[in-house]
Amino acid sequence: MKKKNSENQIHYMPIGMCLGISIGVAIGVATDYLSICMPIGLSIGMCIGALIDAQNRKKAKDNSVDSNDEE
Repeated sequence: MKKKNSENQIHYMPIGMCLGISIGVAIGVATDYLSICMPIGLSIGMCIGALIDAQNRKKAKDNSVDSNDEE
C-alpha cells in the first residue's frame, strides 16, 4: 500500500506553537507579564505555522498538477 505525499510532509503548526510559546514565556518573564505574553506568543506561533503549512500544501498541489500535465 502506497502512502500519500501529504502523510510524509512536515507539519509546521506544532513547531510554530512550540517556538511561539517559548518566545512568549521568555518575553513574559523578562517583562513580568507572563500571563499576557504566553498566549500572545502561542497565537502568533500558530498563525505562522498555519501559514507555512498552507504555503507548502499549495506548492505541493502546484507540483502535482505540473507533473500531471507533463504526462
